[in-house]
Amino acid sequence: MCSFTLPTISSLFSKFQFYPRPFTSPSSSSRLVCHVGSNSNAQRAATHHNFVLHDALDASGIDTTHAREAREQFCTQIGRFTDIEKETSICINRCVDLGRTVLNIAAEDDSLVSHSSVPLPVDDFITRLDDLSMDYCPHYSREYDSLPEKFLESLERFLYDHKGFRRATSNLSEPRALYLHSVLTHRSGSAAMLSLIYSEIMKMLRLWGLLYFDAEIFYPHDSFTLPKGYHKQKSKESDQAHIMTSGNLLVEILNDLKHAFWPFQHDNTKTLFLRAANAANCVDRSDFVGESGSQIASAKAAQHRLDRGVWTSVRFGDMRRSLSACERLILLKNDANELRDYSILLYHCGLYEQSLEYLKKYRELKNSSTQETSSSNSLISLEEDAVDNLMMRLNLVLMEHGWTRPSYARNYLGNNSEPW
Repeated sequence: MCSFTLPTISSLFSKFQFYPRPFTSPSSSSRLVCHVGSNSNAQRAATHHNFVLHDALDASGIDTTHAREAREQFCTQIGRFTDIEKETSICINRCVDLGRTVLNIAAEDDSLVSHSSVPLPVDDFITRLDDLSMDYCPHYSREYDSLPEKFLESLERFLYDHKGFRRATSNLSEPRALYLHSVLTHRSGSAAMLSLIYSEIMKMLRLWGLLYFDAEIFYPHDSFTLPKGYHKQKSKESDQAHIMTSGNLLVEILNDLKHAFWPFQHDNTKTLFLRAANAANCVDRSDFVGESGSQIASAKAAQHRLDRGVWTSVRFGDMRRSLSACERLILLKNDANELRDYSILLYHCGLYEQSLEYLKKYRELKNSSTQETSSSNSLISLEEDAVDNLMMRLNLVLMEHGWTRPSYARNYLGNNSEPW
């Protein structure tokens, strides 16, 4: 290891002092902050959508104070996104603090399942994330100034060998790999989480003047490769597909959570919506001729568990975290399918009025979309048939007396099991 001297601001970065982190929450006066306009757009969006989860849990006697605060902080961060910044690489400093945004996702879900009287200590984990950058400093050598590839090799040895970070084998078997605070603690994470940690270290090193060249992270699309850095000026055209943007990273993280905690895990060959529609008997059984008896039994077992309010087993789903992932995805991107998926989860919760509301929003957005889809696509056709059946069923339920107060909705979202 070779010693070196940090730039003139090195006195601010003493190991025993609190040091600044670029572009983070304005509540931390000791950090470097990008001042932007208010987050009223994000707040208006949240109000406009009339999300159900927090209100339903409050009605069940569960305190959602910490979950609401974490959601508000999430909205504050994504409210700073511009269209350009969403398409900017995660390796570039911006007004949106990705680390804090992802930790607020974890803070909300932690509150939903732990029912803790104290919130997840986001600032402590931000400090732990920053400490990784500081811990790398003794591994830095001045010879890397002229050898970008050697610098990246050194950084990866530090992250993957010295610190022991690794790819999780499966999101379903290791759901903690999908939350940044758990990854920082257990050193096992998804590709998205490891890419985020790698990029946060690179941004701090660039701030300190230790990273002078245009570096990029190769985001792997397989299930085993580790994120790697490369010198962008020496990149190939094929590398472009592996660049992760800020907006896409957050979507990837939320989609990982949505898939991991979706309450219907049977038959991975079908979309999440079709699995839920199948469990709700909104899909013609003739379209599932090749489905095995075990898959059908699994779907029925999952539905039975959900009807009894059992939501703890990841393989059988976690409705609360599925709903929270869907709500954040709706806030983050303008995708009709997210409204549809959210609607069918609300249907399974017995929240029929709200389910119908979001299914109508799905149809409105779908009809106004300029993107055209091929009607000959059998999967799309099957999904639209399921949407029609769900819409018909919800309209029939509307005609029943007392349908707005289903007997099992309260039980379903209530605290009827151990949180873990």
